[in-house]
Amino acid sequence: METGLTIRQVAQQTGLSIDTLRYYERIGLLEPVGRAQNGHRRYTQHDLAWIDLLMRLRDTGMPRAQMVRFAELRRQGSATLTERRLMLEQHMATLQHKIARIKELEALQDVASHPTHTSGQSEAAVSASNPDTK
Repeated sequence: METGLTIRQVAQQTGLSIDTLRYYERIGLLEPVGRAQNGHRRYTQHDLAWIDLLMRLRDTGMPRAQMVRFAELRRQGSATLTERRLMLEQHMATLQHKIARIKELEALQDVASHPTHTSGQSEAAVSASNPDTK
């Protein structure tokens, strides 16, 4: 009895196309997938967990080359844990910088669309806050 999921089942579960799964294996994002006696791929739960991480990295905008490097390091084992952590931290720092920049742009857009008016203030309050009128 064959165990593991077929490439079609993995494609359905992950939302990735069969071609993408084959491509990921070809470029080294996925380790060579086990094969059934008939030569068809059989994916394990370990493979699915790794594919899930790859999809998350892709969704954060990590460049494919960086993902491939991360996969290469992972295959080298625990000796590369620090390097992998540093890669992820650098990627997160890049994302945090992008988020901060977007927040700055949102704030500027908000200020531009809601200019400050002094119409609600009394003339005395405006004069008191302006040293040139004293």
